[in-house]
Amino acid sequence: MTRQLSLAHLTAIDAPPPVLIEAAAEAGFDAVGLRLLRVTADSPGYPLMDDAGAMHETRAALRGTGLRVSDIEFIKITPEIDIPGLLPMLDAGAELGARHVITAPYDEDLERLADRLGILSEAAEERGLTAVLEFFPWTPVPDLSACWKVVKAAGPRTGMLVDALHFDRSGSSSDELAALPAERLPFAHLCDALVLAEYTTEQLLHTARAERLSPGTGEIDLVRFIGALPQDIPLGLEVPVSGRNHSKSLTDRLSELRSATITLLETVHGTA
Repeated sequence: MTRQLSLAHLTAIDAPPPVLIEAAAEAGFDAVGLRLLRVTADSPGYPLMDDAGAMHETRAALRGTGLRVSDIEFIKITPEIDIPGLLPMLDAGAELGARHVITAPYDEDLERLADRLGILSEAAEERGLTAVLEFFPWTPVPDLSACWKVVKAAGPRTGMLVDALHFDRSGSSSDELAALPAERLPFAHLCDALVLAEYTTEQLLHTARAERLSPGTGEIDLVRFIGALPQDIPLGLEVPVSGRNHSKSLTDRLSELRSATITLLETVHGTA
């Protein structure tokens, strides 16, 4: 089995795209995800669509390493979303050869959310990208079941992004995940974490943004999670940490992350 592994930008969010790409390539990854929009006040985004020099350097790094861009992220779908204003981001994704654009649900009106997601999906498809909706337990779309309803309403070409952490924290069903159409799950995010009986919103956010663990080193049932996904689905490793292993180089940290993932996959499938 050949499993495609990409590196989500949040794992090393302080690394500009060229630095991230070169370190990921040295660590043995096949692809990267790039965060083109700032998501929180205390974490950066890299708006390549507004910086021709940075775009040139990023494309040069991709050519030099042979890595591809799995996805660009992420678009918050809010009641005030300006879809025409987001088209340059989609254009940048197309220029980078990205396959997907990640969206996030921040509109309480789920009918309107699905409608806006459908419009974004059409715009992305025109540029060779697939729009995927990621669910988060602290949002109006908190789990797999709710996400599937919105994605179905958005149209036949919209996908879902299932993250192991949010899947576990939301109590989503592995049986439901296994029953979803494979074409709606183009890739997944993988990480590990400690498991508690319940979580506050603050704990959910902190772990998601700063305290994840390498796959196979925590308490999430990742064997079951991976087993419920479509066979050989590409995996994006999203493992942000704070205050750990920072004495090591970025390449060394990413190499250890990839190695831990391969060890887990060997447990699941017998080979990575």
